[in-house]
Amino acid sequence: MEGVHRSSPTAGSVNVERAENSFHELSRQLTQGTAVDDEEHGAEDTRVRPKDLEKGALDLEQPFDLREYLTSSNDANESAGIKHKHVGVLWDDFHVDVVGSSDFKIHTFSDEAWQFWVAPFFKLRSIILGLLPSRVKSDVTRTILHKSSGLLEPGQMCLVLGTPGSGCTTFLKAIANERQGFYHVGGDVRYAGIDAQEMAKTYKGELVYNAEDDIHIPTLTVGQTLNFALSTKTPGPKGRLPGISRSEFNASVKGMLLKMLNIAHTENTLVGDSFVRGVSGGERKRVSIAEMMTTRARVQCWDNSSRGLDASTALDFVRSLRIMTDVLGQTTFATLYQAGEGIYDLFDKVMVLDQGRTVYFGPPDQARAYFERLGYRSLPRQSTADYLTGCTDPNERQFAPGVSENDAPSTPEALEAAFQNSDLARDVADDLSKYKLRMETEKIEQDAFRAAVADDKKKGVPIKSPYTLGLKDQVVALTRRQFQKRLQDKFQIYTSYGFMTILALFIGGCYLNLPPTSAGAFTRGSVLFVALLVSSFDAFVEMPAQMTGRPVIRKQTDYGFYRPAAYQIANALADIPFSSTRILIYDIIIYFMTHLDRSAGRFFTFHVINYTAFLAMQGFFRTIGLFFSDFHSAYRVAVSIFPNLILYAGYMVPINQMKRWLFWIFYINPVNYAWSALMENEFQRLTLACDGAYVVPRNTGNAAKYPADLGPNQVCTLFGASPGSATVSGRDYIKAGYGLDADDLWRRNFIVLVGFLVFFSITQTVVIEIFPQFVGGGGAGFFAKDTPETKKLNAELITRKIQKAEDEKQEKIRAIDGIKTKGNKNAFTDRKAFTWERVNYHVPVTGGPLQLLNNVYGYVKPGTLTALMGASGAGKTTCLDVLAQRKNIGVVSGDILIDGRALDADFARETAYAEQMDVHEGTATVREAMRFSAYLRQPFHVLKEEKDAYVEDMLELLELQDLSEAMVCSLGVEARKRLTIGVELASKPELLLFLDEPTSGLDAQSAWNLVRFLRKLADSGQAILCTIHQPSSLLFESFDRLLLLGKGGNTIYFGDIGNDSDVMREYFARNGAPCPQNVNPAEYMLEAIGAGITPRIGDRDWKDIWLDSPECARTKTEIEEIKREASTRSQSVTTKQSMYATPIWYQLRVVVQRNTISLWRSPAYVFTRLFSHLIVSLFVSLPFLQLGNSVRDLQYRIFGIFWVIVLPGLIIPQLEPIFITNRLTFIREASSRIYSPYVFATGQLLGEIPYSIICAVIYWVLMVYPMHFGQGSTGKSGTGFQFLVILITELYAVALGQLIASITPSIQIAALFTSPIQIILSNMCGVTIPYPSLGKFWRPWLYQLDPFTRMLAAMLSTELTGLKITCKPEEFALFNPPSSQTCAAWASDFVNAAGGYLDNPNDSAGCRYCQYKVGDEFFLPLNIRFSNRWRDVGIFFCFFVFNFIATIIASRYLRFARR
Repeated sequence: MEGVHRSSPTAGSVNVERAENSFHELSRQLTQGTAVDDEEHGAEDTRVRPKDLEKGALDLEQPFDLREYLTSSNDANESAGIKHKHVGVLWDDFHVDVVGSSDFKIHTFSDEAWQFWVAPFFKLRSIILGLLPSRVKSDVTRTILHKSSGLLEPGQMCLVLGTPGSGCTTFLKAIANERQGFYHVGGDVRYAGIDAQEMAKTYKGELVYNAEDDIHIPTLTVGQTLNFALSTKTPGPKGRLPGISRSEFNASVKGMLLKMLNIAHTENTLVGDSFVRGVSGGERKRVSIAEMMTTRARVQCWDNSSRGLDASTALDFVRSLRIMTDVLGQTTFATLYQAGEGIYDLFDKVMVLDQGRTVYFGPPDQARAYFERLGYRSLPRQSTADYLTGCTDPNERQFAPGVSENDAPSTPEALEAAFQNSDLARDVADDLSKYKLRMETEKIEQDAFRAAVADDKKKGVPIKSPYTLGLKDQVVALTRRQFQKRLQDKFQIYTSYGFMTILALFIGGCYLNLPPTSAGAFTRGSVLFVALLVSSFDAFVEMPAQMTGRPVIRKQTDYGFYRPAAYQIANALADIPFSSTRILIYDIIIYFMTHLDRSAGRFFTFHVINYTAFLAMQGFFRTIGLFFSDFHSAYRVAVSIFPNLILYAGYMVPINQMKRWLFWIFYINPVNYAWSALMENEFQRLTLACDGAYVVPRNTGNAAKYPADLGPNQVCTLFGASPGSATVSGRDYIKAGYGLDADDLWRRNFIVLVGFLVFFSITQTVVIEIFPQFVGGGGAGFFAKDTPETKKLNAELITRKIQKAEDEKQEKIRAIDGIKTKGNKNAFTDRKAFTWERVNYHVPVTGGPLQLLNNVYGYVKPGTLTALMGASGAGKTTCLDVLAQRKNIGVVSGDILIDGRALDADFARETAYAEQMDVHEGTATVREAMRFSAYLRQPFHVLKEEKDAYVEDMLELLELQDLSEAMVCSLGVEARKRLTIGVELASKPELLLFLDEPTSGLDAQSAWNLVRFLRKLADSGQAILCTIHQPSSLLFESFDRLLLLGKGGNTIYFGDIGNDSDVMREYFARNGAPCPQNVNPAEYMLEAIGAGITPRIGDRDWKDIWLDSPECARTKTEIEEIKREASTRSQSVTTKQSMYATPIWYQLRVVVQRNTISLWRSPAYVFTRLFSHLIVSLFVSLPFLQLGNSVRDLQYRIFGIFWVIVLPGLIIPQLEPIFITNRLTFIREASSRIYSPYVFATGQLLGEIPYSIICAVIYWVLMVYPMHFGQGSTGKSGTGFQFLVILITELYAVALGQLIASITPSIQIAALFTSPIQIILSNMCGVTIPYPSLGKFWRPWLYQLDPFTRMLAAMLSTELTGLKITCKPEEFALFNPPSSQTCAAWASDFVNAAGGYLDNPNDSAGCRYCQYKVGDEFFLPLNIRFSNRWRDVGIFFCFFVFNFIATIIASRYLRFARR
């Protein structure tokens, strides 16, 4: 956000003089030449460098003669024998092909479901065909960069120009040897005579590409970011001046870069991103520039790296490139949007592309004359870069008088042919052949380059390695960085340690002080299993983490900082200090609270095993995350494996009970070995006293005749018990119950566990090294399938487009010729004017309030277009936010009025604000997005047909005809910007249109088209206030008035611009800053006030000049006149003010319709959700197929039902990102009062319901039928009741996930809540820990508040009631009655009190007792009643309703949008 100065007083634009000075001070590689020429601006004594927050303290240093310094620096390097790296770039018949068409149909859920099952067969077919030697490639390809030839020698710069989609980015990436994502890159490309293959293999760090987006680790500071980059690229001893150590070299180069780019004040500030507050956007761009400069690469490609910089800062940046290229002999390619004449003149070559075809390559000073000779009209008032790009745009180019497109080359093919037949092309071919011959014969530059690169490498690094450091040193540098990254992410540290500690306390409290008796035997196994699962599956968060960091890894590996394997090794090492202490705290709490075997040896063995299991599972999830390109594909695999890890660990299903065709999973399951080792460690020296429920028969209920201690006529039913023995050895217990041998602890289980750890460590390293899943940008568009309506509408738009084209050409001719088409500004006096007076804005910062706006005055009249401009950091966006009522922090004072009256509650609805960030619903089409705005923002009484017709007009005016059915997420920067404006215009704002930098990121032609359209809107009566960057003189003159802000939010000028900017020129000339006629006044005024590195003109501050000027007084008088005239007009009778334009039921209908379409077009999410239900239910059912009536089968029925608890854990992690992403769109839409937050929350839930029903059906079918449910008294009708409960569980999970997302600010934080909530609820439901065993602390409140309590009660009672139990022979408890008594006589009292049955009541020996007779006997002790099942379902449903209502309330009050 502009205007927010963070800390240092030195924030500002690039300081070439001071920067380059330091840059070359230290580095033989970075020595540069040609300082900024002092004569460029003159050496006027009247220029004073201002002291302000952005530029820093007064700089009284003497001017630095950069050329003289660099000359001496180079002499020193040459004297030391340090070689230079000069790399000329030659390309011959260079072309790029990609697979398929540029346009694809939108992928929907039905497509995903079908392709999932058939894709493996097509993949197999392609593999088989690929193995056939005679196979000819039959892939459908298209050429996006056609054959081109050229040469750029060391010390030269090439500017690449073209309209969006012409192939500029493709050329830069391909020439930088970044060929990932392209099907084929053909032709011969040589770098100092070295072919592209060798460069990629051995010298890839010498060719670098700087992307348009800024990609960094947000939790590192600027200094740490540069320290790391330098640590991986520090030259060896032969590459440094004698006596300069590595640390001294790095410190000096870093200091130079920070000073050169004027970001020294940010060294200790976090880089930041959208979620982490850090440096400003312009400063972050300069960090990206500095990072790439640390590579010391000799071929540099800059892709629109001036985006977001104002005109003066952009010029300073290109001047820096010029100096570096001159002195270092670099080879520099750059594409820049809206390049002014000052920037254009700094280049040696210019390349013009048209739909991937080279239509010009040659000297910049001959380019304009070349196109004029082809028949294009001379347009001297247009910048050369703008003119050249316009010649390739059919909608913009102008032909010379008497020439038409039939006479001059006008198609890309014709323009390419014309160039190939020109003298310029022949000169290129001649230079090419000479350079080739020189490279093949002399090889001086090539040998010097190879030797210089070899000298750069640290000792011991192979010469053919593309890296400066070896693997060990890369790992050391990366480990240090990753450790810093984790250490500085305080919130992550606090939350991860906090949640693990809370979970440990919770688990310890649930199993508090387990007795060393039979009553504590099974629960000891339970606590070990739960503790293991919680710690092991805590590593699940590693899977999505592998994807979020990929852009940084890709950029830095392309820069040659390190190899991917080094990153993965370092990441694992840096995590150990944090994970080891976190797991240690967790283990200590659980181990001693639960009263496990309290000996040092047992505890540390427990900890070592648990932590080793954590590391193994961490490696497992990291491997999955690295192997797949997207989260949903990885999640499907993880979900497929997840139930098997739990079911086949040996705890739920002992190995001897596993299906013979599935038990092999047991042996490849790392959880099995970990849990087995924990059990063996705990029980190997434990002796359990047999008592309580494990004695049969015993005193219980009314039965009181049995011995208190285990007698000869009683039996201990604990696994491993011996007849007549009152104790059970722990070894015997785990041997009989689970088939575990305590001697296997170290000789098998731990060794295998370590083997898994080593295996997954290797797999993740191999996967990232050999199969890196770096998804590149495709540039392909996705379009909705045509319907009869859209076919008709699109045909009409194309017809209108053709008819309109000629009118637009004539309009631009008139504008270029200086013929104004502005409307009468006084023709709309009946409309309301917008005024502001004495506007001040303060924000809270450390150290006290900071003032960002200072007594700003101004107005916008209907029918006028007002520009808001200023120096970097002057507060342009801040001012616009304040005036548009978008600020929700800080203090705003002053009067902001409409027609002299205070703003009404419907102000936000009656205005439109096209913000700088283009936030939209990504799955909608362009037409759908604009219709959505029109339906909900235009008055409800306007007919739908009228709104649709108006949207079609907007599509035409914004030239979005060809993209009307394009998916928003596939739009380019320029098209997305136009859509942002279109969405706001579709609302037909009655009062005012605000636009924040609408031309940022656009090329010159698109910027002109946009401002031309705004001019038309203003001429039709619309009031418009617009911030703008880097306007050309032609663009600037389209505005009526200018509000110019200086540092600190001070007004520098407000008033008319005038024809040819004469009014504004006169003001500045009168105050000592006359603007030369051949200079763009929009750029000159910024230089005059000291916005760039150039000192301001004059000895007075321009804000003081303004306050004393007659123009300031006239502005205040005009505001008073506007208010006076407004007060004399009769106010129309206003209707009742409404915050929204449409009723809430209509809002809900439109929003739900959009959400439904969005989910249908989000197949990865929807199908993954269905797939996870299918696979979990299937894998859970497989071990429990066709259950019978034994006690073991009873337990398996319970396990099968218990797995329903897992459903929220499957749904919530997938749903939270969807909700939070949609909330970002809602925050933008809510600012304009499009629809209510209640509608947003309701719409999110209603959109999920159809898929929740499908998921419930899938899970239910694969649960009840394979496991043979419905054998109790409820019969098959009971399975229908089970479906109802599962459906409510689905709805509850959706509502809970949305509630968690609604109360958390980001996806990362929301994900932290899922596991703790799931663990707590699953343990407090009265089944995992039986209700009688629940602690008195939990039972009165948490047990009752647990939704799973009601869900399991309803499902268990329905399935088990009336289910007859028949014990298998091995399930009976065998005992002998006293002599002369039958089994019934001895045990009938016990059986009547405890339940179960005697299989042989009349026998006098070998009594067989079965624990259960009917299923009711299992659930009745758990406080579950069949008669309460409908009550339980009703309460469960109420939990869903509560979650839904809470989500609505949270959506209303918690939006986490501070601005």
